[in-house]
Amino acid sequence: MYCIKCGAELPQDAKFCYKCGAAQVAQAGQGAQQEQQTPKQTRNVVASATVTELKCPGCGAPIKPQFGEMVITCEYCGTSVSLAGDGWKNIQNHTMLPIKLDQQDQVISKIKDVMDRGLLRRHFAEEAKVEEITLSIVPYWIVPVSARSTYTAVDVYAQVGTIATTAALFGAMGGAFGGNSGRGGGVGTGLLEGTLIGSMVGGGMGGGNSTRAYSLNQNYQFPVVAMKALDEYQPKNYEFQLDERSLFDPNKFPKGVKVLNGDVSEDAAVYQAKTNVNQVQYTRVHKQHHMVQSLKTDMDTSDPELMHVPVWFARYDRKGKKIVVVIDGHSGGIINDIGLD
Repeated sequence: MYCIKCGAELPQDAKFCYKCGAAQVAQAGQGAQQEQQTPKQTRNVVASATVTELKCPGCGAPIKPQFGEMVITCEYCGTSVSLAGDGWKNIQNHTMLPIKLDQQDQVISKIKDVMDRGLLRRHFAEEAKVEEITLSIVPYWIVPVSARSTYTAVDVYAQVGTIATTAALFGAMGGAFGGNSGRGGGVGTGLLEGTLIGSMVGGGMGGGNSTRAYSLNQNYQFPVVAMKALDEYQPKNYEFQLDERSLFDPNKFPKGVKVLNGDVSEDAAVYQAKTNVNQVQYTRVHKQHHMVQSLKTDMDTSDPELMHVPVWFARYDRKGKKIVVVIDGHSGGIINDIGLD
């Protein structure tokens, strides 16, 4: 076929002239028939994540991706264009999770449960006004981390037992002294007090030091959001359910759902994962022991994989306070929330 404006020769299914840019009018019935018979293709284009305009590799039409988009469908020929940033072009392990939570009413129900959790937040959700609920396919680096924490802490139960035994013993002795002399009770009491103080400081009479050595070993598949623009929604202590992940194929996502591009490098993701895992280990240790005296964490990491995940972003307003809840569109888990504290 030929361009209706400039006469340039074009492919039979062209919807746009690559030379002059004029939209083409398909021959009667031909365009629709070819559209049904020809499967849409996804073509990878290496470009900056901040690119504002490029040409469709299928028909040459101009494509203007919105900020952060990775997969864009050409409105003229239907070709899907996948923008792979320069830092991602050599990625071998690129996966995705399927969408299971695909209805807004399901999302709102889950958010209501989270908002109203606890006696002090009853009817919290009723006072919050929905401003926006959107589903996007967000890239994450999944970083395997093996963490080994060694630490020392006071064994509270052992120390309480030592003090209780010492108190019972010298309570009896104090009573004996008091029974022999009108002023003997004072001697017994002073001796008891001194011994109790010694028990708390040094482990008591023959009880030894109640400080013990412990370890906490954990393996993580830690997610690091791969978009700098979404850094404020970085998970703190959350892991995706990876059993159903598959190789990345943007054609499996529903039409109209934005597939986002990333601009966080693999090295930066590994550093971020190690920093966050270190904090998670610290928190777990201090939940188990309230008197931690020393703590050291060593970590090993393996090669990360890039994974696109369906994520719901829900924005609310409650009496002028902004609330954001981020929900895993695969498992329905709460990735994080801002403004609910």
